[in-house]
Amino acid sequence: MAGDEPDPYILDAQVGYVLRRAHQRHTALFAARMEGGLTPTQFAALSRLAEVGPCSQNHLGRLTAMDVATIKGVVDRLRARGLVASEPDAEDRRRSVIALTEEGRALIGPAQAAGREITEATLAPLTARERATLLRLLRCIAD
Repeated sequence: MAGDEPDPYILDAQVGYVLRRAHQRHTALFAARMEGGLTPTQFAALSRLAEVGPCSQNHLGRLTAMDVATIKGVVDRLRARGLVASEPDAEDRRRSVIALTEEGRALIGPAQAAGREITEATLAPLTARERATLLRLLRCIAD
């Protein structure tokens, strides 16, 4: 029937498009403000290590939602910058444990302060209640 045509596709009403635009804005703020030239994935890895302490590279990848290849590259770059070190696991010598170095511990405080500022700038257009709602809803679709 002629009246059964679907509604027109409006790009601005599509979740992927809106999420990409929000991500682009956040990424620009991150690049402009993050301490030490850290990338978002490097910052996530350092922050998680500061939170949980030394752990295996595989576990760190799971804790930061990165696949095996991605976390390996992130850890390799952080190691090359002297921000993390790896040593054999005392319980399983086949496995390496990744830990913050002194340089990594010195950087994480200022980096996390910048992270808070970046979050604040990203969420600036929203009220406190809208911020809480947005984060709650994003967690629902991220899990």
